[in-house]
Amino acid sequence: MPRAREAPNLGALLQDYFCQRLIAQRDASPATVASYRDTFRLLLGYVRDRTGKMPTDLRLADIDAPLVLAFLAHLERDRGNSPRTRNARLAAIRSFLHFAALQCPSSLASIQRVLAIPAKRFDRRVLSFLTRAEVTAIIEAPDRTTWTGRRDHAMLATFYNTGARISEIADARVVDLSTDRRRCLRVHGKGRKERVVPLWPSTCRILSSWLREMKPVASRPIFPTRTGGRLSRSAIEDRLANAVASAESSCATLRSRRISPHTLRHTTAMHLLQAGVDLTVIALWLGHESPATTHMYIEADLAMKKRALDKLVEPGSRTRRLAPSDAILAFLDGL
Repeated sequence: MPRAREAPNLGALLQDYFCQRLIAQRDASPATVASYRDTFRLLLGYVRDRTGKMPTDLRLADIDAPLVLAFLAHLERDRGNSPRTRNARLAAIRSFLHFAALQCPSSLASIQRVLAIPAKRFDRRVLSFLTRAEVTAIIEAPDRTTWTGRRDHAMLATFYNTGARISEIADARVVDLSTDRRRCLRVHGKGRKERVVPLWPSTCRILSSWLREMKPVASRPIFPTRTGGRLSRSAIEDRLANAVASAESSCATLRSRRISPHTLRHTTAMHLLQAGVDLTVIALWLGHESPATTHMYIEADLAMKKRALDKLVEPGSRTRRLAPSDAILAFLDGL
């Protein structure tokens, strides 16, 4: 009687998953690969600390539902991760186990119990956004007598003009920018989707001046480090924090506010909405896969809600009938 094939080592499965499924078959973006990689670094480190097993000694059966649930609780309790981050880690584990189920059908029952773990629901906060005076103060805050100040000024102006994500600003290359008659920036968004965003003449002037100073090379980042490399996420967040701190002296409403690069993105969307731009156009501008995602900006705009409320009659109040003036009555009588 033939012997049942032994389940492969977890390390071998992970290697096949990343090399074959994610990279070769799905051609996943570097950001996706990095996010999934970090998930399994955390998971394997947690298993080692909890059980004493080294990652090279683990089998697929070791990654069962109780362990995954404990790992997710560890992320929130000990690492302070938000439910969003917890759900993103769970999504990476699920993706791997879908692949593992095809390679090891004998482990299907255990895998299904992990796949049954639900994503955690979370409260959706009202979006924070800036007034035009606040965003202008932040853009003008960097010290333009310095190289980094001129770079940050151009970067913040581009942030607001395009509504780009922090990763999209960091990845923007000189070849993506057109400051001629087209005046636009090609943005490389999530899921390998590209979009072209128009630029204001003022943004083009700032960027043109900046490019002349940095002696551009097509493949170089538009907003590089001193050595010409790509700015990291944390570096961009630090430059924005410095600009906000400097702007507080001229704009008191910025004090004690938490402002992130995503706040600038929300601000662009809200100002487009308040200017009467259609939601589908805003969705294209921001690179949303579905216009439904853009509806959250309507939820955040109290002024729009107030205008809608003003069109309703308050409960208990009497509606007033039109009392035509003498001129109107004279007009009607003359028909």
